[in-house]
Amino acid sequence: MKTLLDQLRPALLDPQAEYLAAEVQWWTLPGLGVDDPFPVAVLGQGAPLLLLHGFDSSFLEYRRLAPLLADRFQLFIPDLFGFGFSPRPRGLTYGPEAVMRHLDALIERLPTDAPLSLIGASMGGSVAVELARRHPERVASLLLLAPAGLTGRPMPVPPLLDRFGAWFLGRPGVRRGLCRQAFADPDADVGAPEEQIASLHLQCPGWAEALAAFARSGGFAGCGVPLPSQSLHVIWGDNDRILLAPQKQALQALLDQPVETFLSCGHLPHIDQPRKVAERCQALLNHG
Repeated sequence: MKTLLDQLRPALLDPQAEYLAAEVQWWTLPGLGVDDPFPVAVLGQGAPLLLLHGFDSSFLEYRRLAPLLADRFQLFIPDLFGFGFSPRPRGLTYGPEAVMRHLDALIERLPTDAPLSLIGASMGGSVAVELARRHPERVASLLLLAPAGLTGRPMPVPPLLDRFGAWFLGRPGVRRGLCRQAFADPDADVGAPEEQIASLHLQCPGWAEALAAFARSGGFAGCGVPLPSQSLHVIWGDNDRILLAPQKQALQALLDQPVETFLSCGHLPHIDQPRKVAERCQALLNHG
């Protein structure tokens, strides 16, 4: 995967994506049954901040937010296990527990033991909540961006349908449609660079197999109970066409505080309104 990302980097159409890809380090993590190293973008100085991307995405999701935070935080932006440009050996289990074991190992590998803050976007919000519960002594605070999977229950996809789902998600027209759906104003904000980044990691060997296996697991759902004890703030967009009204209502009922709503914002506040998200990060998460 390292060689593949190196090959793809010069062809990136978004300069911010190219900048972030240049900051990737490749970490060998023990205890996962994987010999190949894992990608982690590392940049900035200050309090440590771990950023967790959403379903079927990659670390490049944070290309617009990372430069705005690098002067206040030391950023660690991994690809989640089985996603992005991570290695995907055959014969392994791909699902929530594998994602969490990878992050357990990654936290042990961090070059600092200072209090750690988390940002989780979409499915990454559920991952962040799970991680905070697993590491109460390390994680100090969380910022969740349109978190998905905190309510509901796992719904494993049956065999055969899982592979069909992966095939369907790999169709170019479907990818373009999903990319556009995530933005508040796709006609203005979605072009070739955004569509490229949404699909670039599909070139990784094992992408479809790992995605199908993750679907069979049921994924992250119902992860918000109990809520972690750490400080937690949630932001979502008023024009989110992925996190729909019933899901928002269920999530609001779960939380013990109001959710902050960004106007003219879709499912990706860190893409639609990165400067505003950066301001919230600096106000809420900085322990330095």
